[in-house]
Amino acid sequence: MWSFFSRDVSKDFQYEILDKSACLSDDVIWTLHKAKKKGTGEEVSVFVFDIKSSNEVQLELARSAVKRLKTLRHPSILTYLDSVESDKVLYLATEYVEPLYEHLSTHEDQQRELYLGWGIFQITRALSFLNNDGNLRHNNVNIWSVFVNNAGEWKLGGFEYLSPELDLPVKILPGLEKYDPPEKSDFSKQKQITKCSTDMWGLGCLVWEIYNGPLPKKTSLKTIDKIPKSLSSVYSELVGANPSNRPNPADVITRGRRNGGFFKNELVDALLFLEEIQIKDRNEKNRFFSALTPHLDHFPQHICQHKILPQLITAFEYGDAGAAVLAPMFKLGRLLNEAEYQRKIVPCVVKLFGSNDRATRSRLLQQLEHFIDHLQPSTVNDQIFPQVANGFMDTNPTIREQTVKSIIHLASKLNYNNLNVEVLRHFSRLQSKDEQGGIRTNTTVCLGKIAQHLHPQIRQKVLISAFIRAMRDPFPPARSAGVLALAATQQYFLLSEVATRILPALCHHTTDPEKTVRDNVFRTIKGFLGKLEKVSEDPALRESMEADVHAATPSLSNAAATWAGWAVTAVTAKFYRSQSDTVKSSPHSTKLLANKPASLEQPSSSSISTTTSSVTSMTSLEQDKGGESVSDYDDHWDSDNWGDMEAGKPNSTMEVRGTDGWDTEEWGSLEEEPESEQIAESWSTDFVPGSEISRDPSSSNLSEPNSHDHSASGRLVQAKSEIGSELSSEENRLKREEKKIQRQKELEARRVQRQTAGPMKLGARKT
Repeated sequence: MWSFFSRDVSKDFQYEILDKSACLSDDVIWTLHKAKKKGTGEEVSVFVFDIKSSNEVQLELARSAVKRLKTLRHPSILTYLDSVESDKVLYLATEYVEPLYEHLSTHEDQQRELYLGWGIFQITRALSFLNNDGNLRHNNVNIWSVFVNNAGEWKLGGFEYLSPELDLPVKILPGLEKYDPPEKSDFSKQKQITKCSTDMWGLGCLVWEIYNGPLPKKTSLKTIDKIPKSLSSVYSELVGANPSNRPNPADVITRGRRNGGFFKNELVDALLFLEEIQIKDRNEKNRFFSALTPHLDHFPQHICQHKILPQLITAFEYGDAGAAVLAPMFKLGRLLNEAEYQRKIVPCVVKLFGSNDRATRSRLLQQLEHFIDHLQPSTVNDQIFPQVANGFMDTNPTIREQTVKSIIHLASKLNYNNLNVEVLRHFSRLQSKDEQGGIRTNTTVCLGKIAQHLHPQIRQKVLISAFIRAMRDPFPPARSAGVLALAATQQYFLLSEVATRILPALCHHTTDPEKTVRDNVFRTIKGFLGKLEKVSEDPALRESMEADVHAATPSLSNAAATWAGWAVTAVTAKFYRSQSDTVKSSPHSTKLLANKPASLEQPSSSSISTTTSSVTSMTSLEQDKGGESVSDYDDHWDSDNWGDMEAGKPNSTMEVRGTDGWDTEEWGSLEEEPESEQIAESWSTDFVPGSEISRDPSSSNLSEPNSHDHSASGRLVQAKSEIGSELSSEENRLKREEKKIQRQKELEARRVQRQTAGPMKLGARKT
């Protein structure tokens, strides 16, 4: 009667049992089921023993296995979670695993030998723990007693026959007799049994089954064709007839970890280092993480995602791994789905952007393209961009350069104020006043690339003035960038601006000292003239040509695309690589003299993909080596601010690295060598609109581009212009020299005033 009211304790089991695994052998007393924890949905595995259909001996073995597993804790032993026994069934809950046989059948990795080496190493390590540290014998090592979790870690289970005794147990299931060592039936050899001889025989059986499948009979162990040569000698000792000659598992590990050993490979080395990372010093960690990234392509994906990536995140959050961990962490982040990425990687990214370590900030900006797609616009605008914007003012040129480049990836997610006000305000200052020619160049390149994201009114207001200013830069690549920027953003210009502002500015540079600049100028002029000619012949094309000028989401699907073919050559052209470009300034001449002729050169893929600056190495980022902080920049962004350029303190020597053109998202690094003595130049003379050019050749030197006219009348006008403009050009030159000298004096006076006046009050505006 009381049994009617007895409660089934299995109902209190906190795990919901699901599907049964069909890959366990009939020689195992358990059945394996997938399960999940009630409430959280966490995946686990549940081993089920049916008490009703089993005998008392089998029940005692099952109880013994649960008891032993509950007391054993080791990274390579199956993790116990919970257990419960009722009148009908015995439940054993463990971490989520699948049988090794099933795992090997469904995972065919390219680098299979690396992975098998790691798996056999783990089981050998578990046996060493049992035999040497616990003085226990497993007595049941085979392919059915090994399981694999989500992280690809092999776990030893099947503890039904675990014993501290040397005597060999009796296997109640006849199918397990094939795994018994030969000394079990040979009484003369039983005296030679050691504490690890039985488990080493089992390890030999496991090795054979890994490469050949389940063992059909004991004599099959003699077939070693499929076992690797680096493992065959150890295998022969494991399945030797004399138990005393079988090696200790600790010795197997030592021999396998030597150079050329089966356990000596990149995967095992990396995973063992991560397990011991807490006791490694900072230099060891940096070397390891720097070398890890290229190896990740050869590691199994499930190990990278569930084993290596979590440890990298932990090393960054709770250790001193530093910036070196970022590259492999972001590379592995691509293996996660969106929900996992938001939960695991994004919090780390937000935290990283607040770091004061220059090396971390630099690495983060370099890796931005790998994770920007996973960031929400609100996160970018509220938490990330304010930190990024600090890099525009950094005293280290590398940080400033990489900050400029990062805007290409951030632009599509920035709101109106951050993009059209804050970014352009910093760009205005960098393009006109930064002492590094490469930074001024890349600022122009970046502005051209983000033009499509700018508000149409802002775009109309700043683009032409910005690119014309770039064409006046003393740094030749900066001038090329300005010309190519005009070509790449042609669909955003009104035809009236093309005729009155862009073409006169381009014609002025047809005599540029640099051949690369001149070539780009002539190609661009031909393109714009072709556009004007088409509209002149068919005025109906004007509307389609200017369709993108006021469009918030421009496209090349309009008629402008039909003439844009000319721009392909100019846009895909690379900036030249120059060893020495000297900028000279004297009272008698303001022309730029190049020491060596420029040559067009295609940069290598490595030079395109790298984003490190040629001015400073990465090690210099760890110390503040910057000079004066950049100041005295304009708070407002308008066309006058773009057009009124002060050249960015030209240096005597400029080293130029290869840069990419406008057709790809990869940039080269165009950098000047920093110089302690810097001279500011003023470019106050603006180009006269074409409608205001006088017919009198002596009134303007802008008739110079007519020298490219192939008509006889054009050559006659050219000759008259050259004769009549000599006097006026000399007068204009003297006036410019006087203005420049006056401007230099004013700048010097302001510099002295700043040094003697002390610190400015916060919020005070310079005059």
